[in-house]
Amino acid sequence: MVKKRLSFFLLLIVLSAVCLYVHAQEPAKEEKKSSATDIYSQVELFSYALTTIESEYVDEKTPQDLIYGSLKGMLGSLDPHSQFLTPEDYSDLKSETQGKFGGLGIEISIRDGLLTVITPIEDTPAWKAGLKAGDRIVKIENEVTKDLTLSDAVKRLRGDPGTDVNLTILREDEFKLHDFKITREIIKIQDVKDAQILTDKIGYVRLTEFREESYTEILKALKALADQGANSLIFDLRNNPGGLLNVAIKISEEFLPTGQTVVSTKGRRETQNIVTRSKATPDKILTWPIVVLINEGSASGSEIVAGALKDNKRAIIVGVTSFGKGSVQSVIPLPDGSGLRLTTSKYFTPSGICIHGIGIKPDIEIKRVVPKTDDAEGEKEKKETKDVEDIFDNIEMQKAENPEQFKLTKQEKENRDKLLADNQVQAAINVLKGILVYQKTANDTNAISKNAAGTEARLN
Repeated sequence: MVKKRLSFFLLLIVLSAVCLYVHAQEPAKEEKKSSATDIYSQVELFSYALTTIESEYVDEKTPQDLIYGSLKGMLGSLDPHSQFLTPEDYSDLKSETQGKFGGLGIEISIRDGLLTVITPIEDTPAWKAGLKAGDRIVKIENEVTKDLTLSDAVKRLRGDPGTDVNLTILREDEFKLHDFKITREIIKIQDVKDAQILTDKIGYVRLTEFREESYTEILKALKALADQGANSLIFDLRNNPGGLLNVAIKISEEFLPTGQTVVSTKGRRETQNIVTRSKATPDKILTWPIVVLINEGSASGSEIVAGALKDNKRAIIVGVTSFGKGSVQSVIPLPDGSGLRLTTSKYFTPSGICIHGIGIKPDIEIKRVVPKTDDAEGEKEKKETKDVEDIFDNIEMQKAENPEQFKLTKQEKENRDKLLADNQVQAAINVLKGILVYQKTANDTNAISKNAAGTEARLN
């Protein structure tokens, strides 16, 4: 018992020494001296509370239990994205991108103290079950999620593929609770979807997440659209929860002239204040008019791209205000194998707007109107009449006057028709048509002016 108590006090001494060392490295400024003095006095209070708990608490606790508990509370008091990682949590984080796991296919955050769905990822169990961006997860397996950390929530939602998880959702626009039973699956994500010409040489491509291969896949899609004669682009970032920052920056660079501001980060330290500018790339697309589609499920990386193109006057943003996830987390290892996930800075658009908690506001606000065929009854009806539809679709395709349309597979045609029925996509098409008409008129006017000037010169 004496040895244990001795080791406990040694731990406190080491903790105090670490605090002293850290603050000894700070620049010798008056306000920092005052801050350091405050911290020393609070460390003394912390030490007193720790020794009191260790000696008086009804159940015996190890020094590690108490220190880890303190760290969890400290990080939990900062913001929803900062957290203390035990050695096991830290190890899981490092290997998270390596193996496969069963999940639901949702990106989550904590907003207003409630566990909130940023977006369900398309074609995943959560998407198929009907979860929506903005849904509040109030219960997981009948346990209330209030005060649950993001890390703990992720652990409860993940599990072996094929197992079920029960969720209770509060949908605020209906102010109604919904119960879902969702079967976990191994989540496989296709980054780039539906790259095609929609109409009148207007290209369309959708990006579902910013992953390692997304940049290469987007370049392939853009080249394919150019080869098909595209002269404008609808870039769909709806329900894109983000991903890798460097990939979002590289994709933005493809649409921006060299040297334009893409994004900036600002923190408390000078080294955290970084302005990222677009670099030269060989295949930039600078002549196409662009419309970027966003919604409440667009977050993080997709907000960086939308903000960069909007503020640099390179694209028109259409849809509804995005989610507003604009903080940067750094993972800092600790000596015993544990770690800190700490919010160290925030994203700012080129015009200096902080994304976090605000989101990107569209230039043209258009709310999504869901066609009736998108609901459960419509899907059921479609399945029941599938054979009949196949017959008529085949006849329709054979009669099509447009040879490009004739080359479409049935699935591609269904996707195209669905996009053309999407009111936000239709709004984007109308915007691009307007821009293209304006450009043509401006070019014709310039040509007429040049011809007139040339004629006048010859006459003179």
